Amino acid sequence: MSAIELEAAAPETGRRSPGRRALRRFLRHRMAVVSAVVLVLIVLAAVFARQISGHDPDATDLFATRAGPSGDHWLGTDSTGRDVLARLLFAGRISLGVGIAAALLSVLVGTIVGSLSGLLGGWFDQTAMRLADVFMSFPSVVVMVVIAGVIGPSVTAMVVAIGLFQWPQSGRLVRGVTLSVREQEYVQAARAAGAGPLWLMRRHIVPAALPPVSVVATIAVAQAIGLEATMSFLGIGVQPPAASWGNMLTDAQSLTVIKTMPWLWLPPGLAVAITVLAVNFIGDGLRDAVDPRRT
Repeated sequence: MSAIELEAAAPETGRRSPGRRALRRFLRHRMAVVSAVVLVLIVLAAVFARQISGHDPDATDLFATRAGPSGDHWLGTDSTGRDVLARLLFAGRISLGVGIAAALLSVLVGTIVGSLSGLLGGWFDQTAMRLADVFMSFPSVVVMVVIAGVIGPSVTAMVVAIGLFQWPQSGRLVRGVTLSVREQEYVQAARAAGAGPLWLMRRHIVPAALPPVSVVATIAVAQAIGLEATMSFLGIGVQPPAASWGNMLTDAQSLTVIKTMPWLWLPPGLAVAITVLAVNFIGDGLRDAVDPRRT
């Protein structure tokens, strides 16, 4: 490249905002871009489930039970004659909804606890971090089984349980960011001027922690979708007749079904695997985008 071309390119590079540079780094991650497209298609399929399937997910037909794929039922029917494609698409609404809601709850709790822990320090910091250690020491599935046994299985209880047991990851991350940011001169000046913890969180801590927290949020979504599928498969998550990818997999408990009727368990299994992989690859792309040192 000649000197004239370098001079022409320099102003354009200088004008490029951090957001545009992050977007360029994300677009260089091909798997993240492909995964984002796949995830958008999955969300659109769940939103327009009725228009795509053309069937009621709860409508039974006892004369067409466990029928194979056909022109009328593209993915066949289940043991009560319900259309598998319709249930798969409608199940995406619940599975994606549980994953996103649980991730948002965990990030919200983690951001609040982590920022207050880093700002206040002292006994609050010690108590919050020991509480995070306690939450991380218990297996999530075992705790959720106990909660479902005590208060009964429900979508709300599952979202709250998953969200509350995932907050330590984002909480520790936000605490680390807060410990770094609070030593900056502009934060010290704001505190000297009488700014309180809530004002500092809103104006300085949360904006600084948002890029890394967005990466943790994508991982939390993938984990929540996997946990929902596990709990529903065990019968303590989403309860029939409501469809989720997890309770659709309960048909795979029979060896006969696994061998002779793959349309009953293969579509929901692939839906869980593809969605979790897509979200994880998007998280990898966001990690590269917010941290230039990884490119």
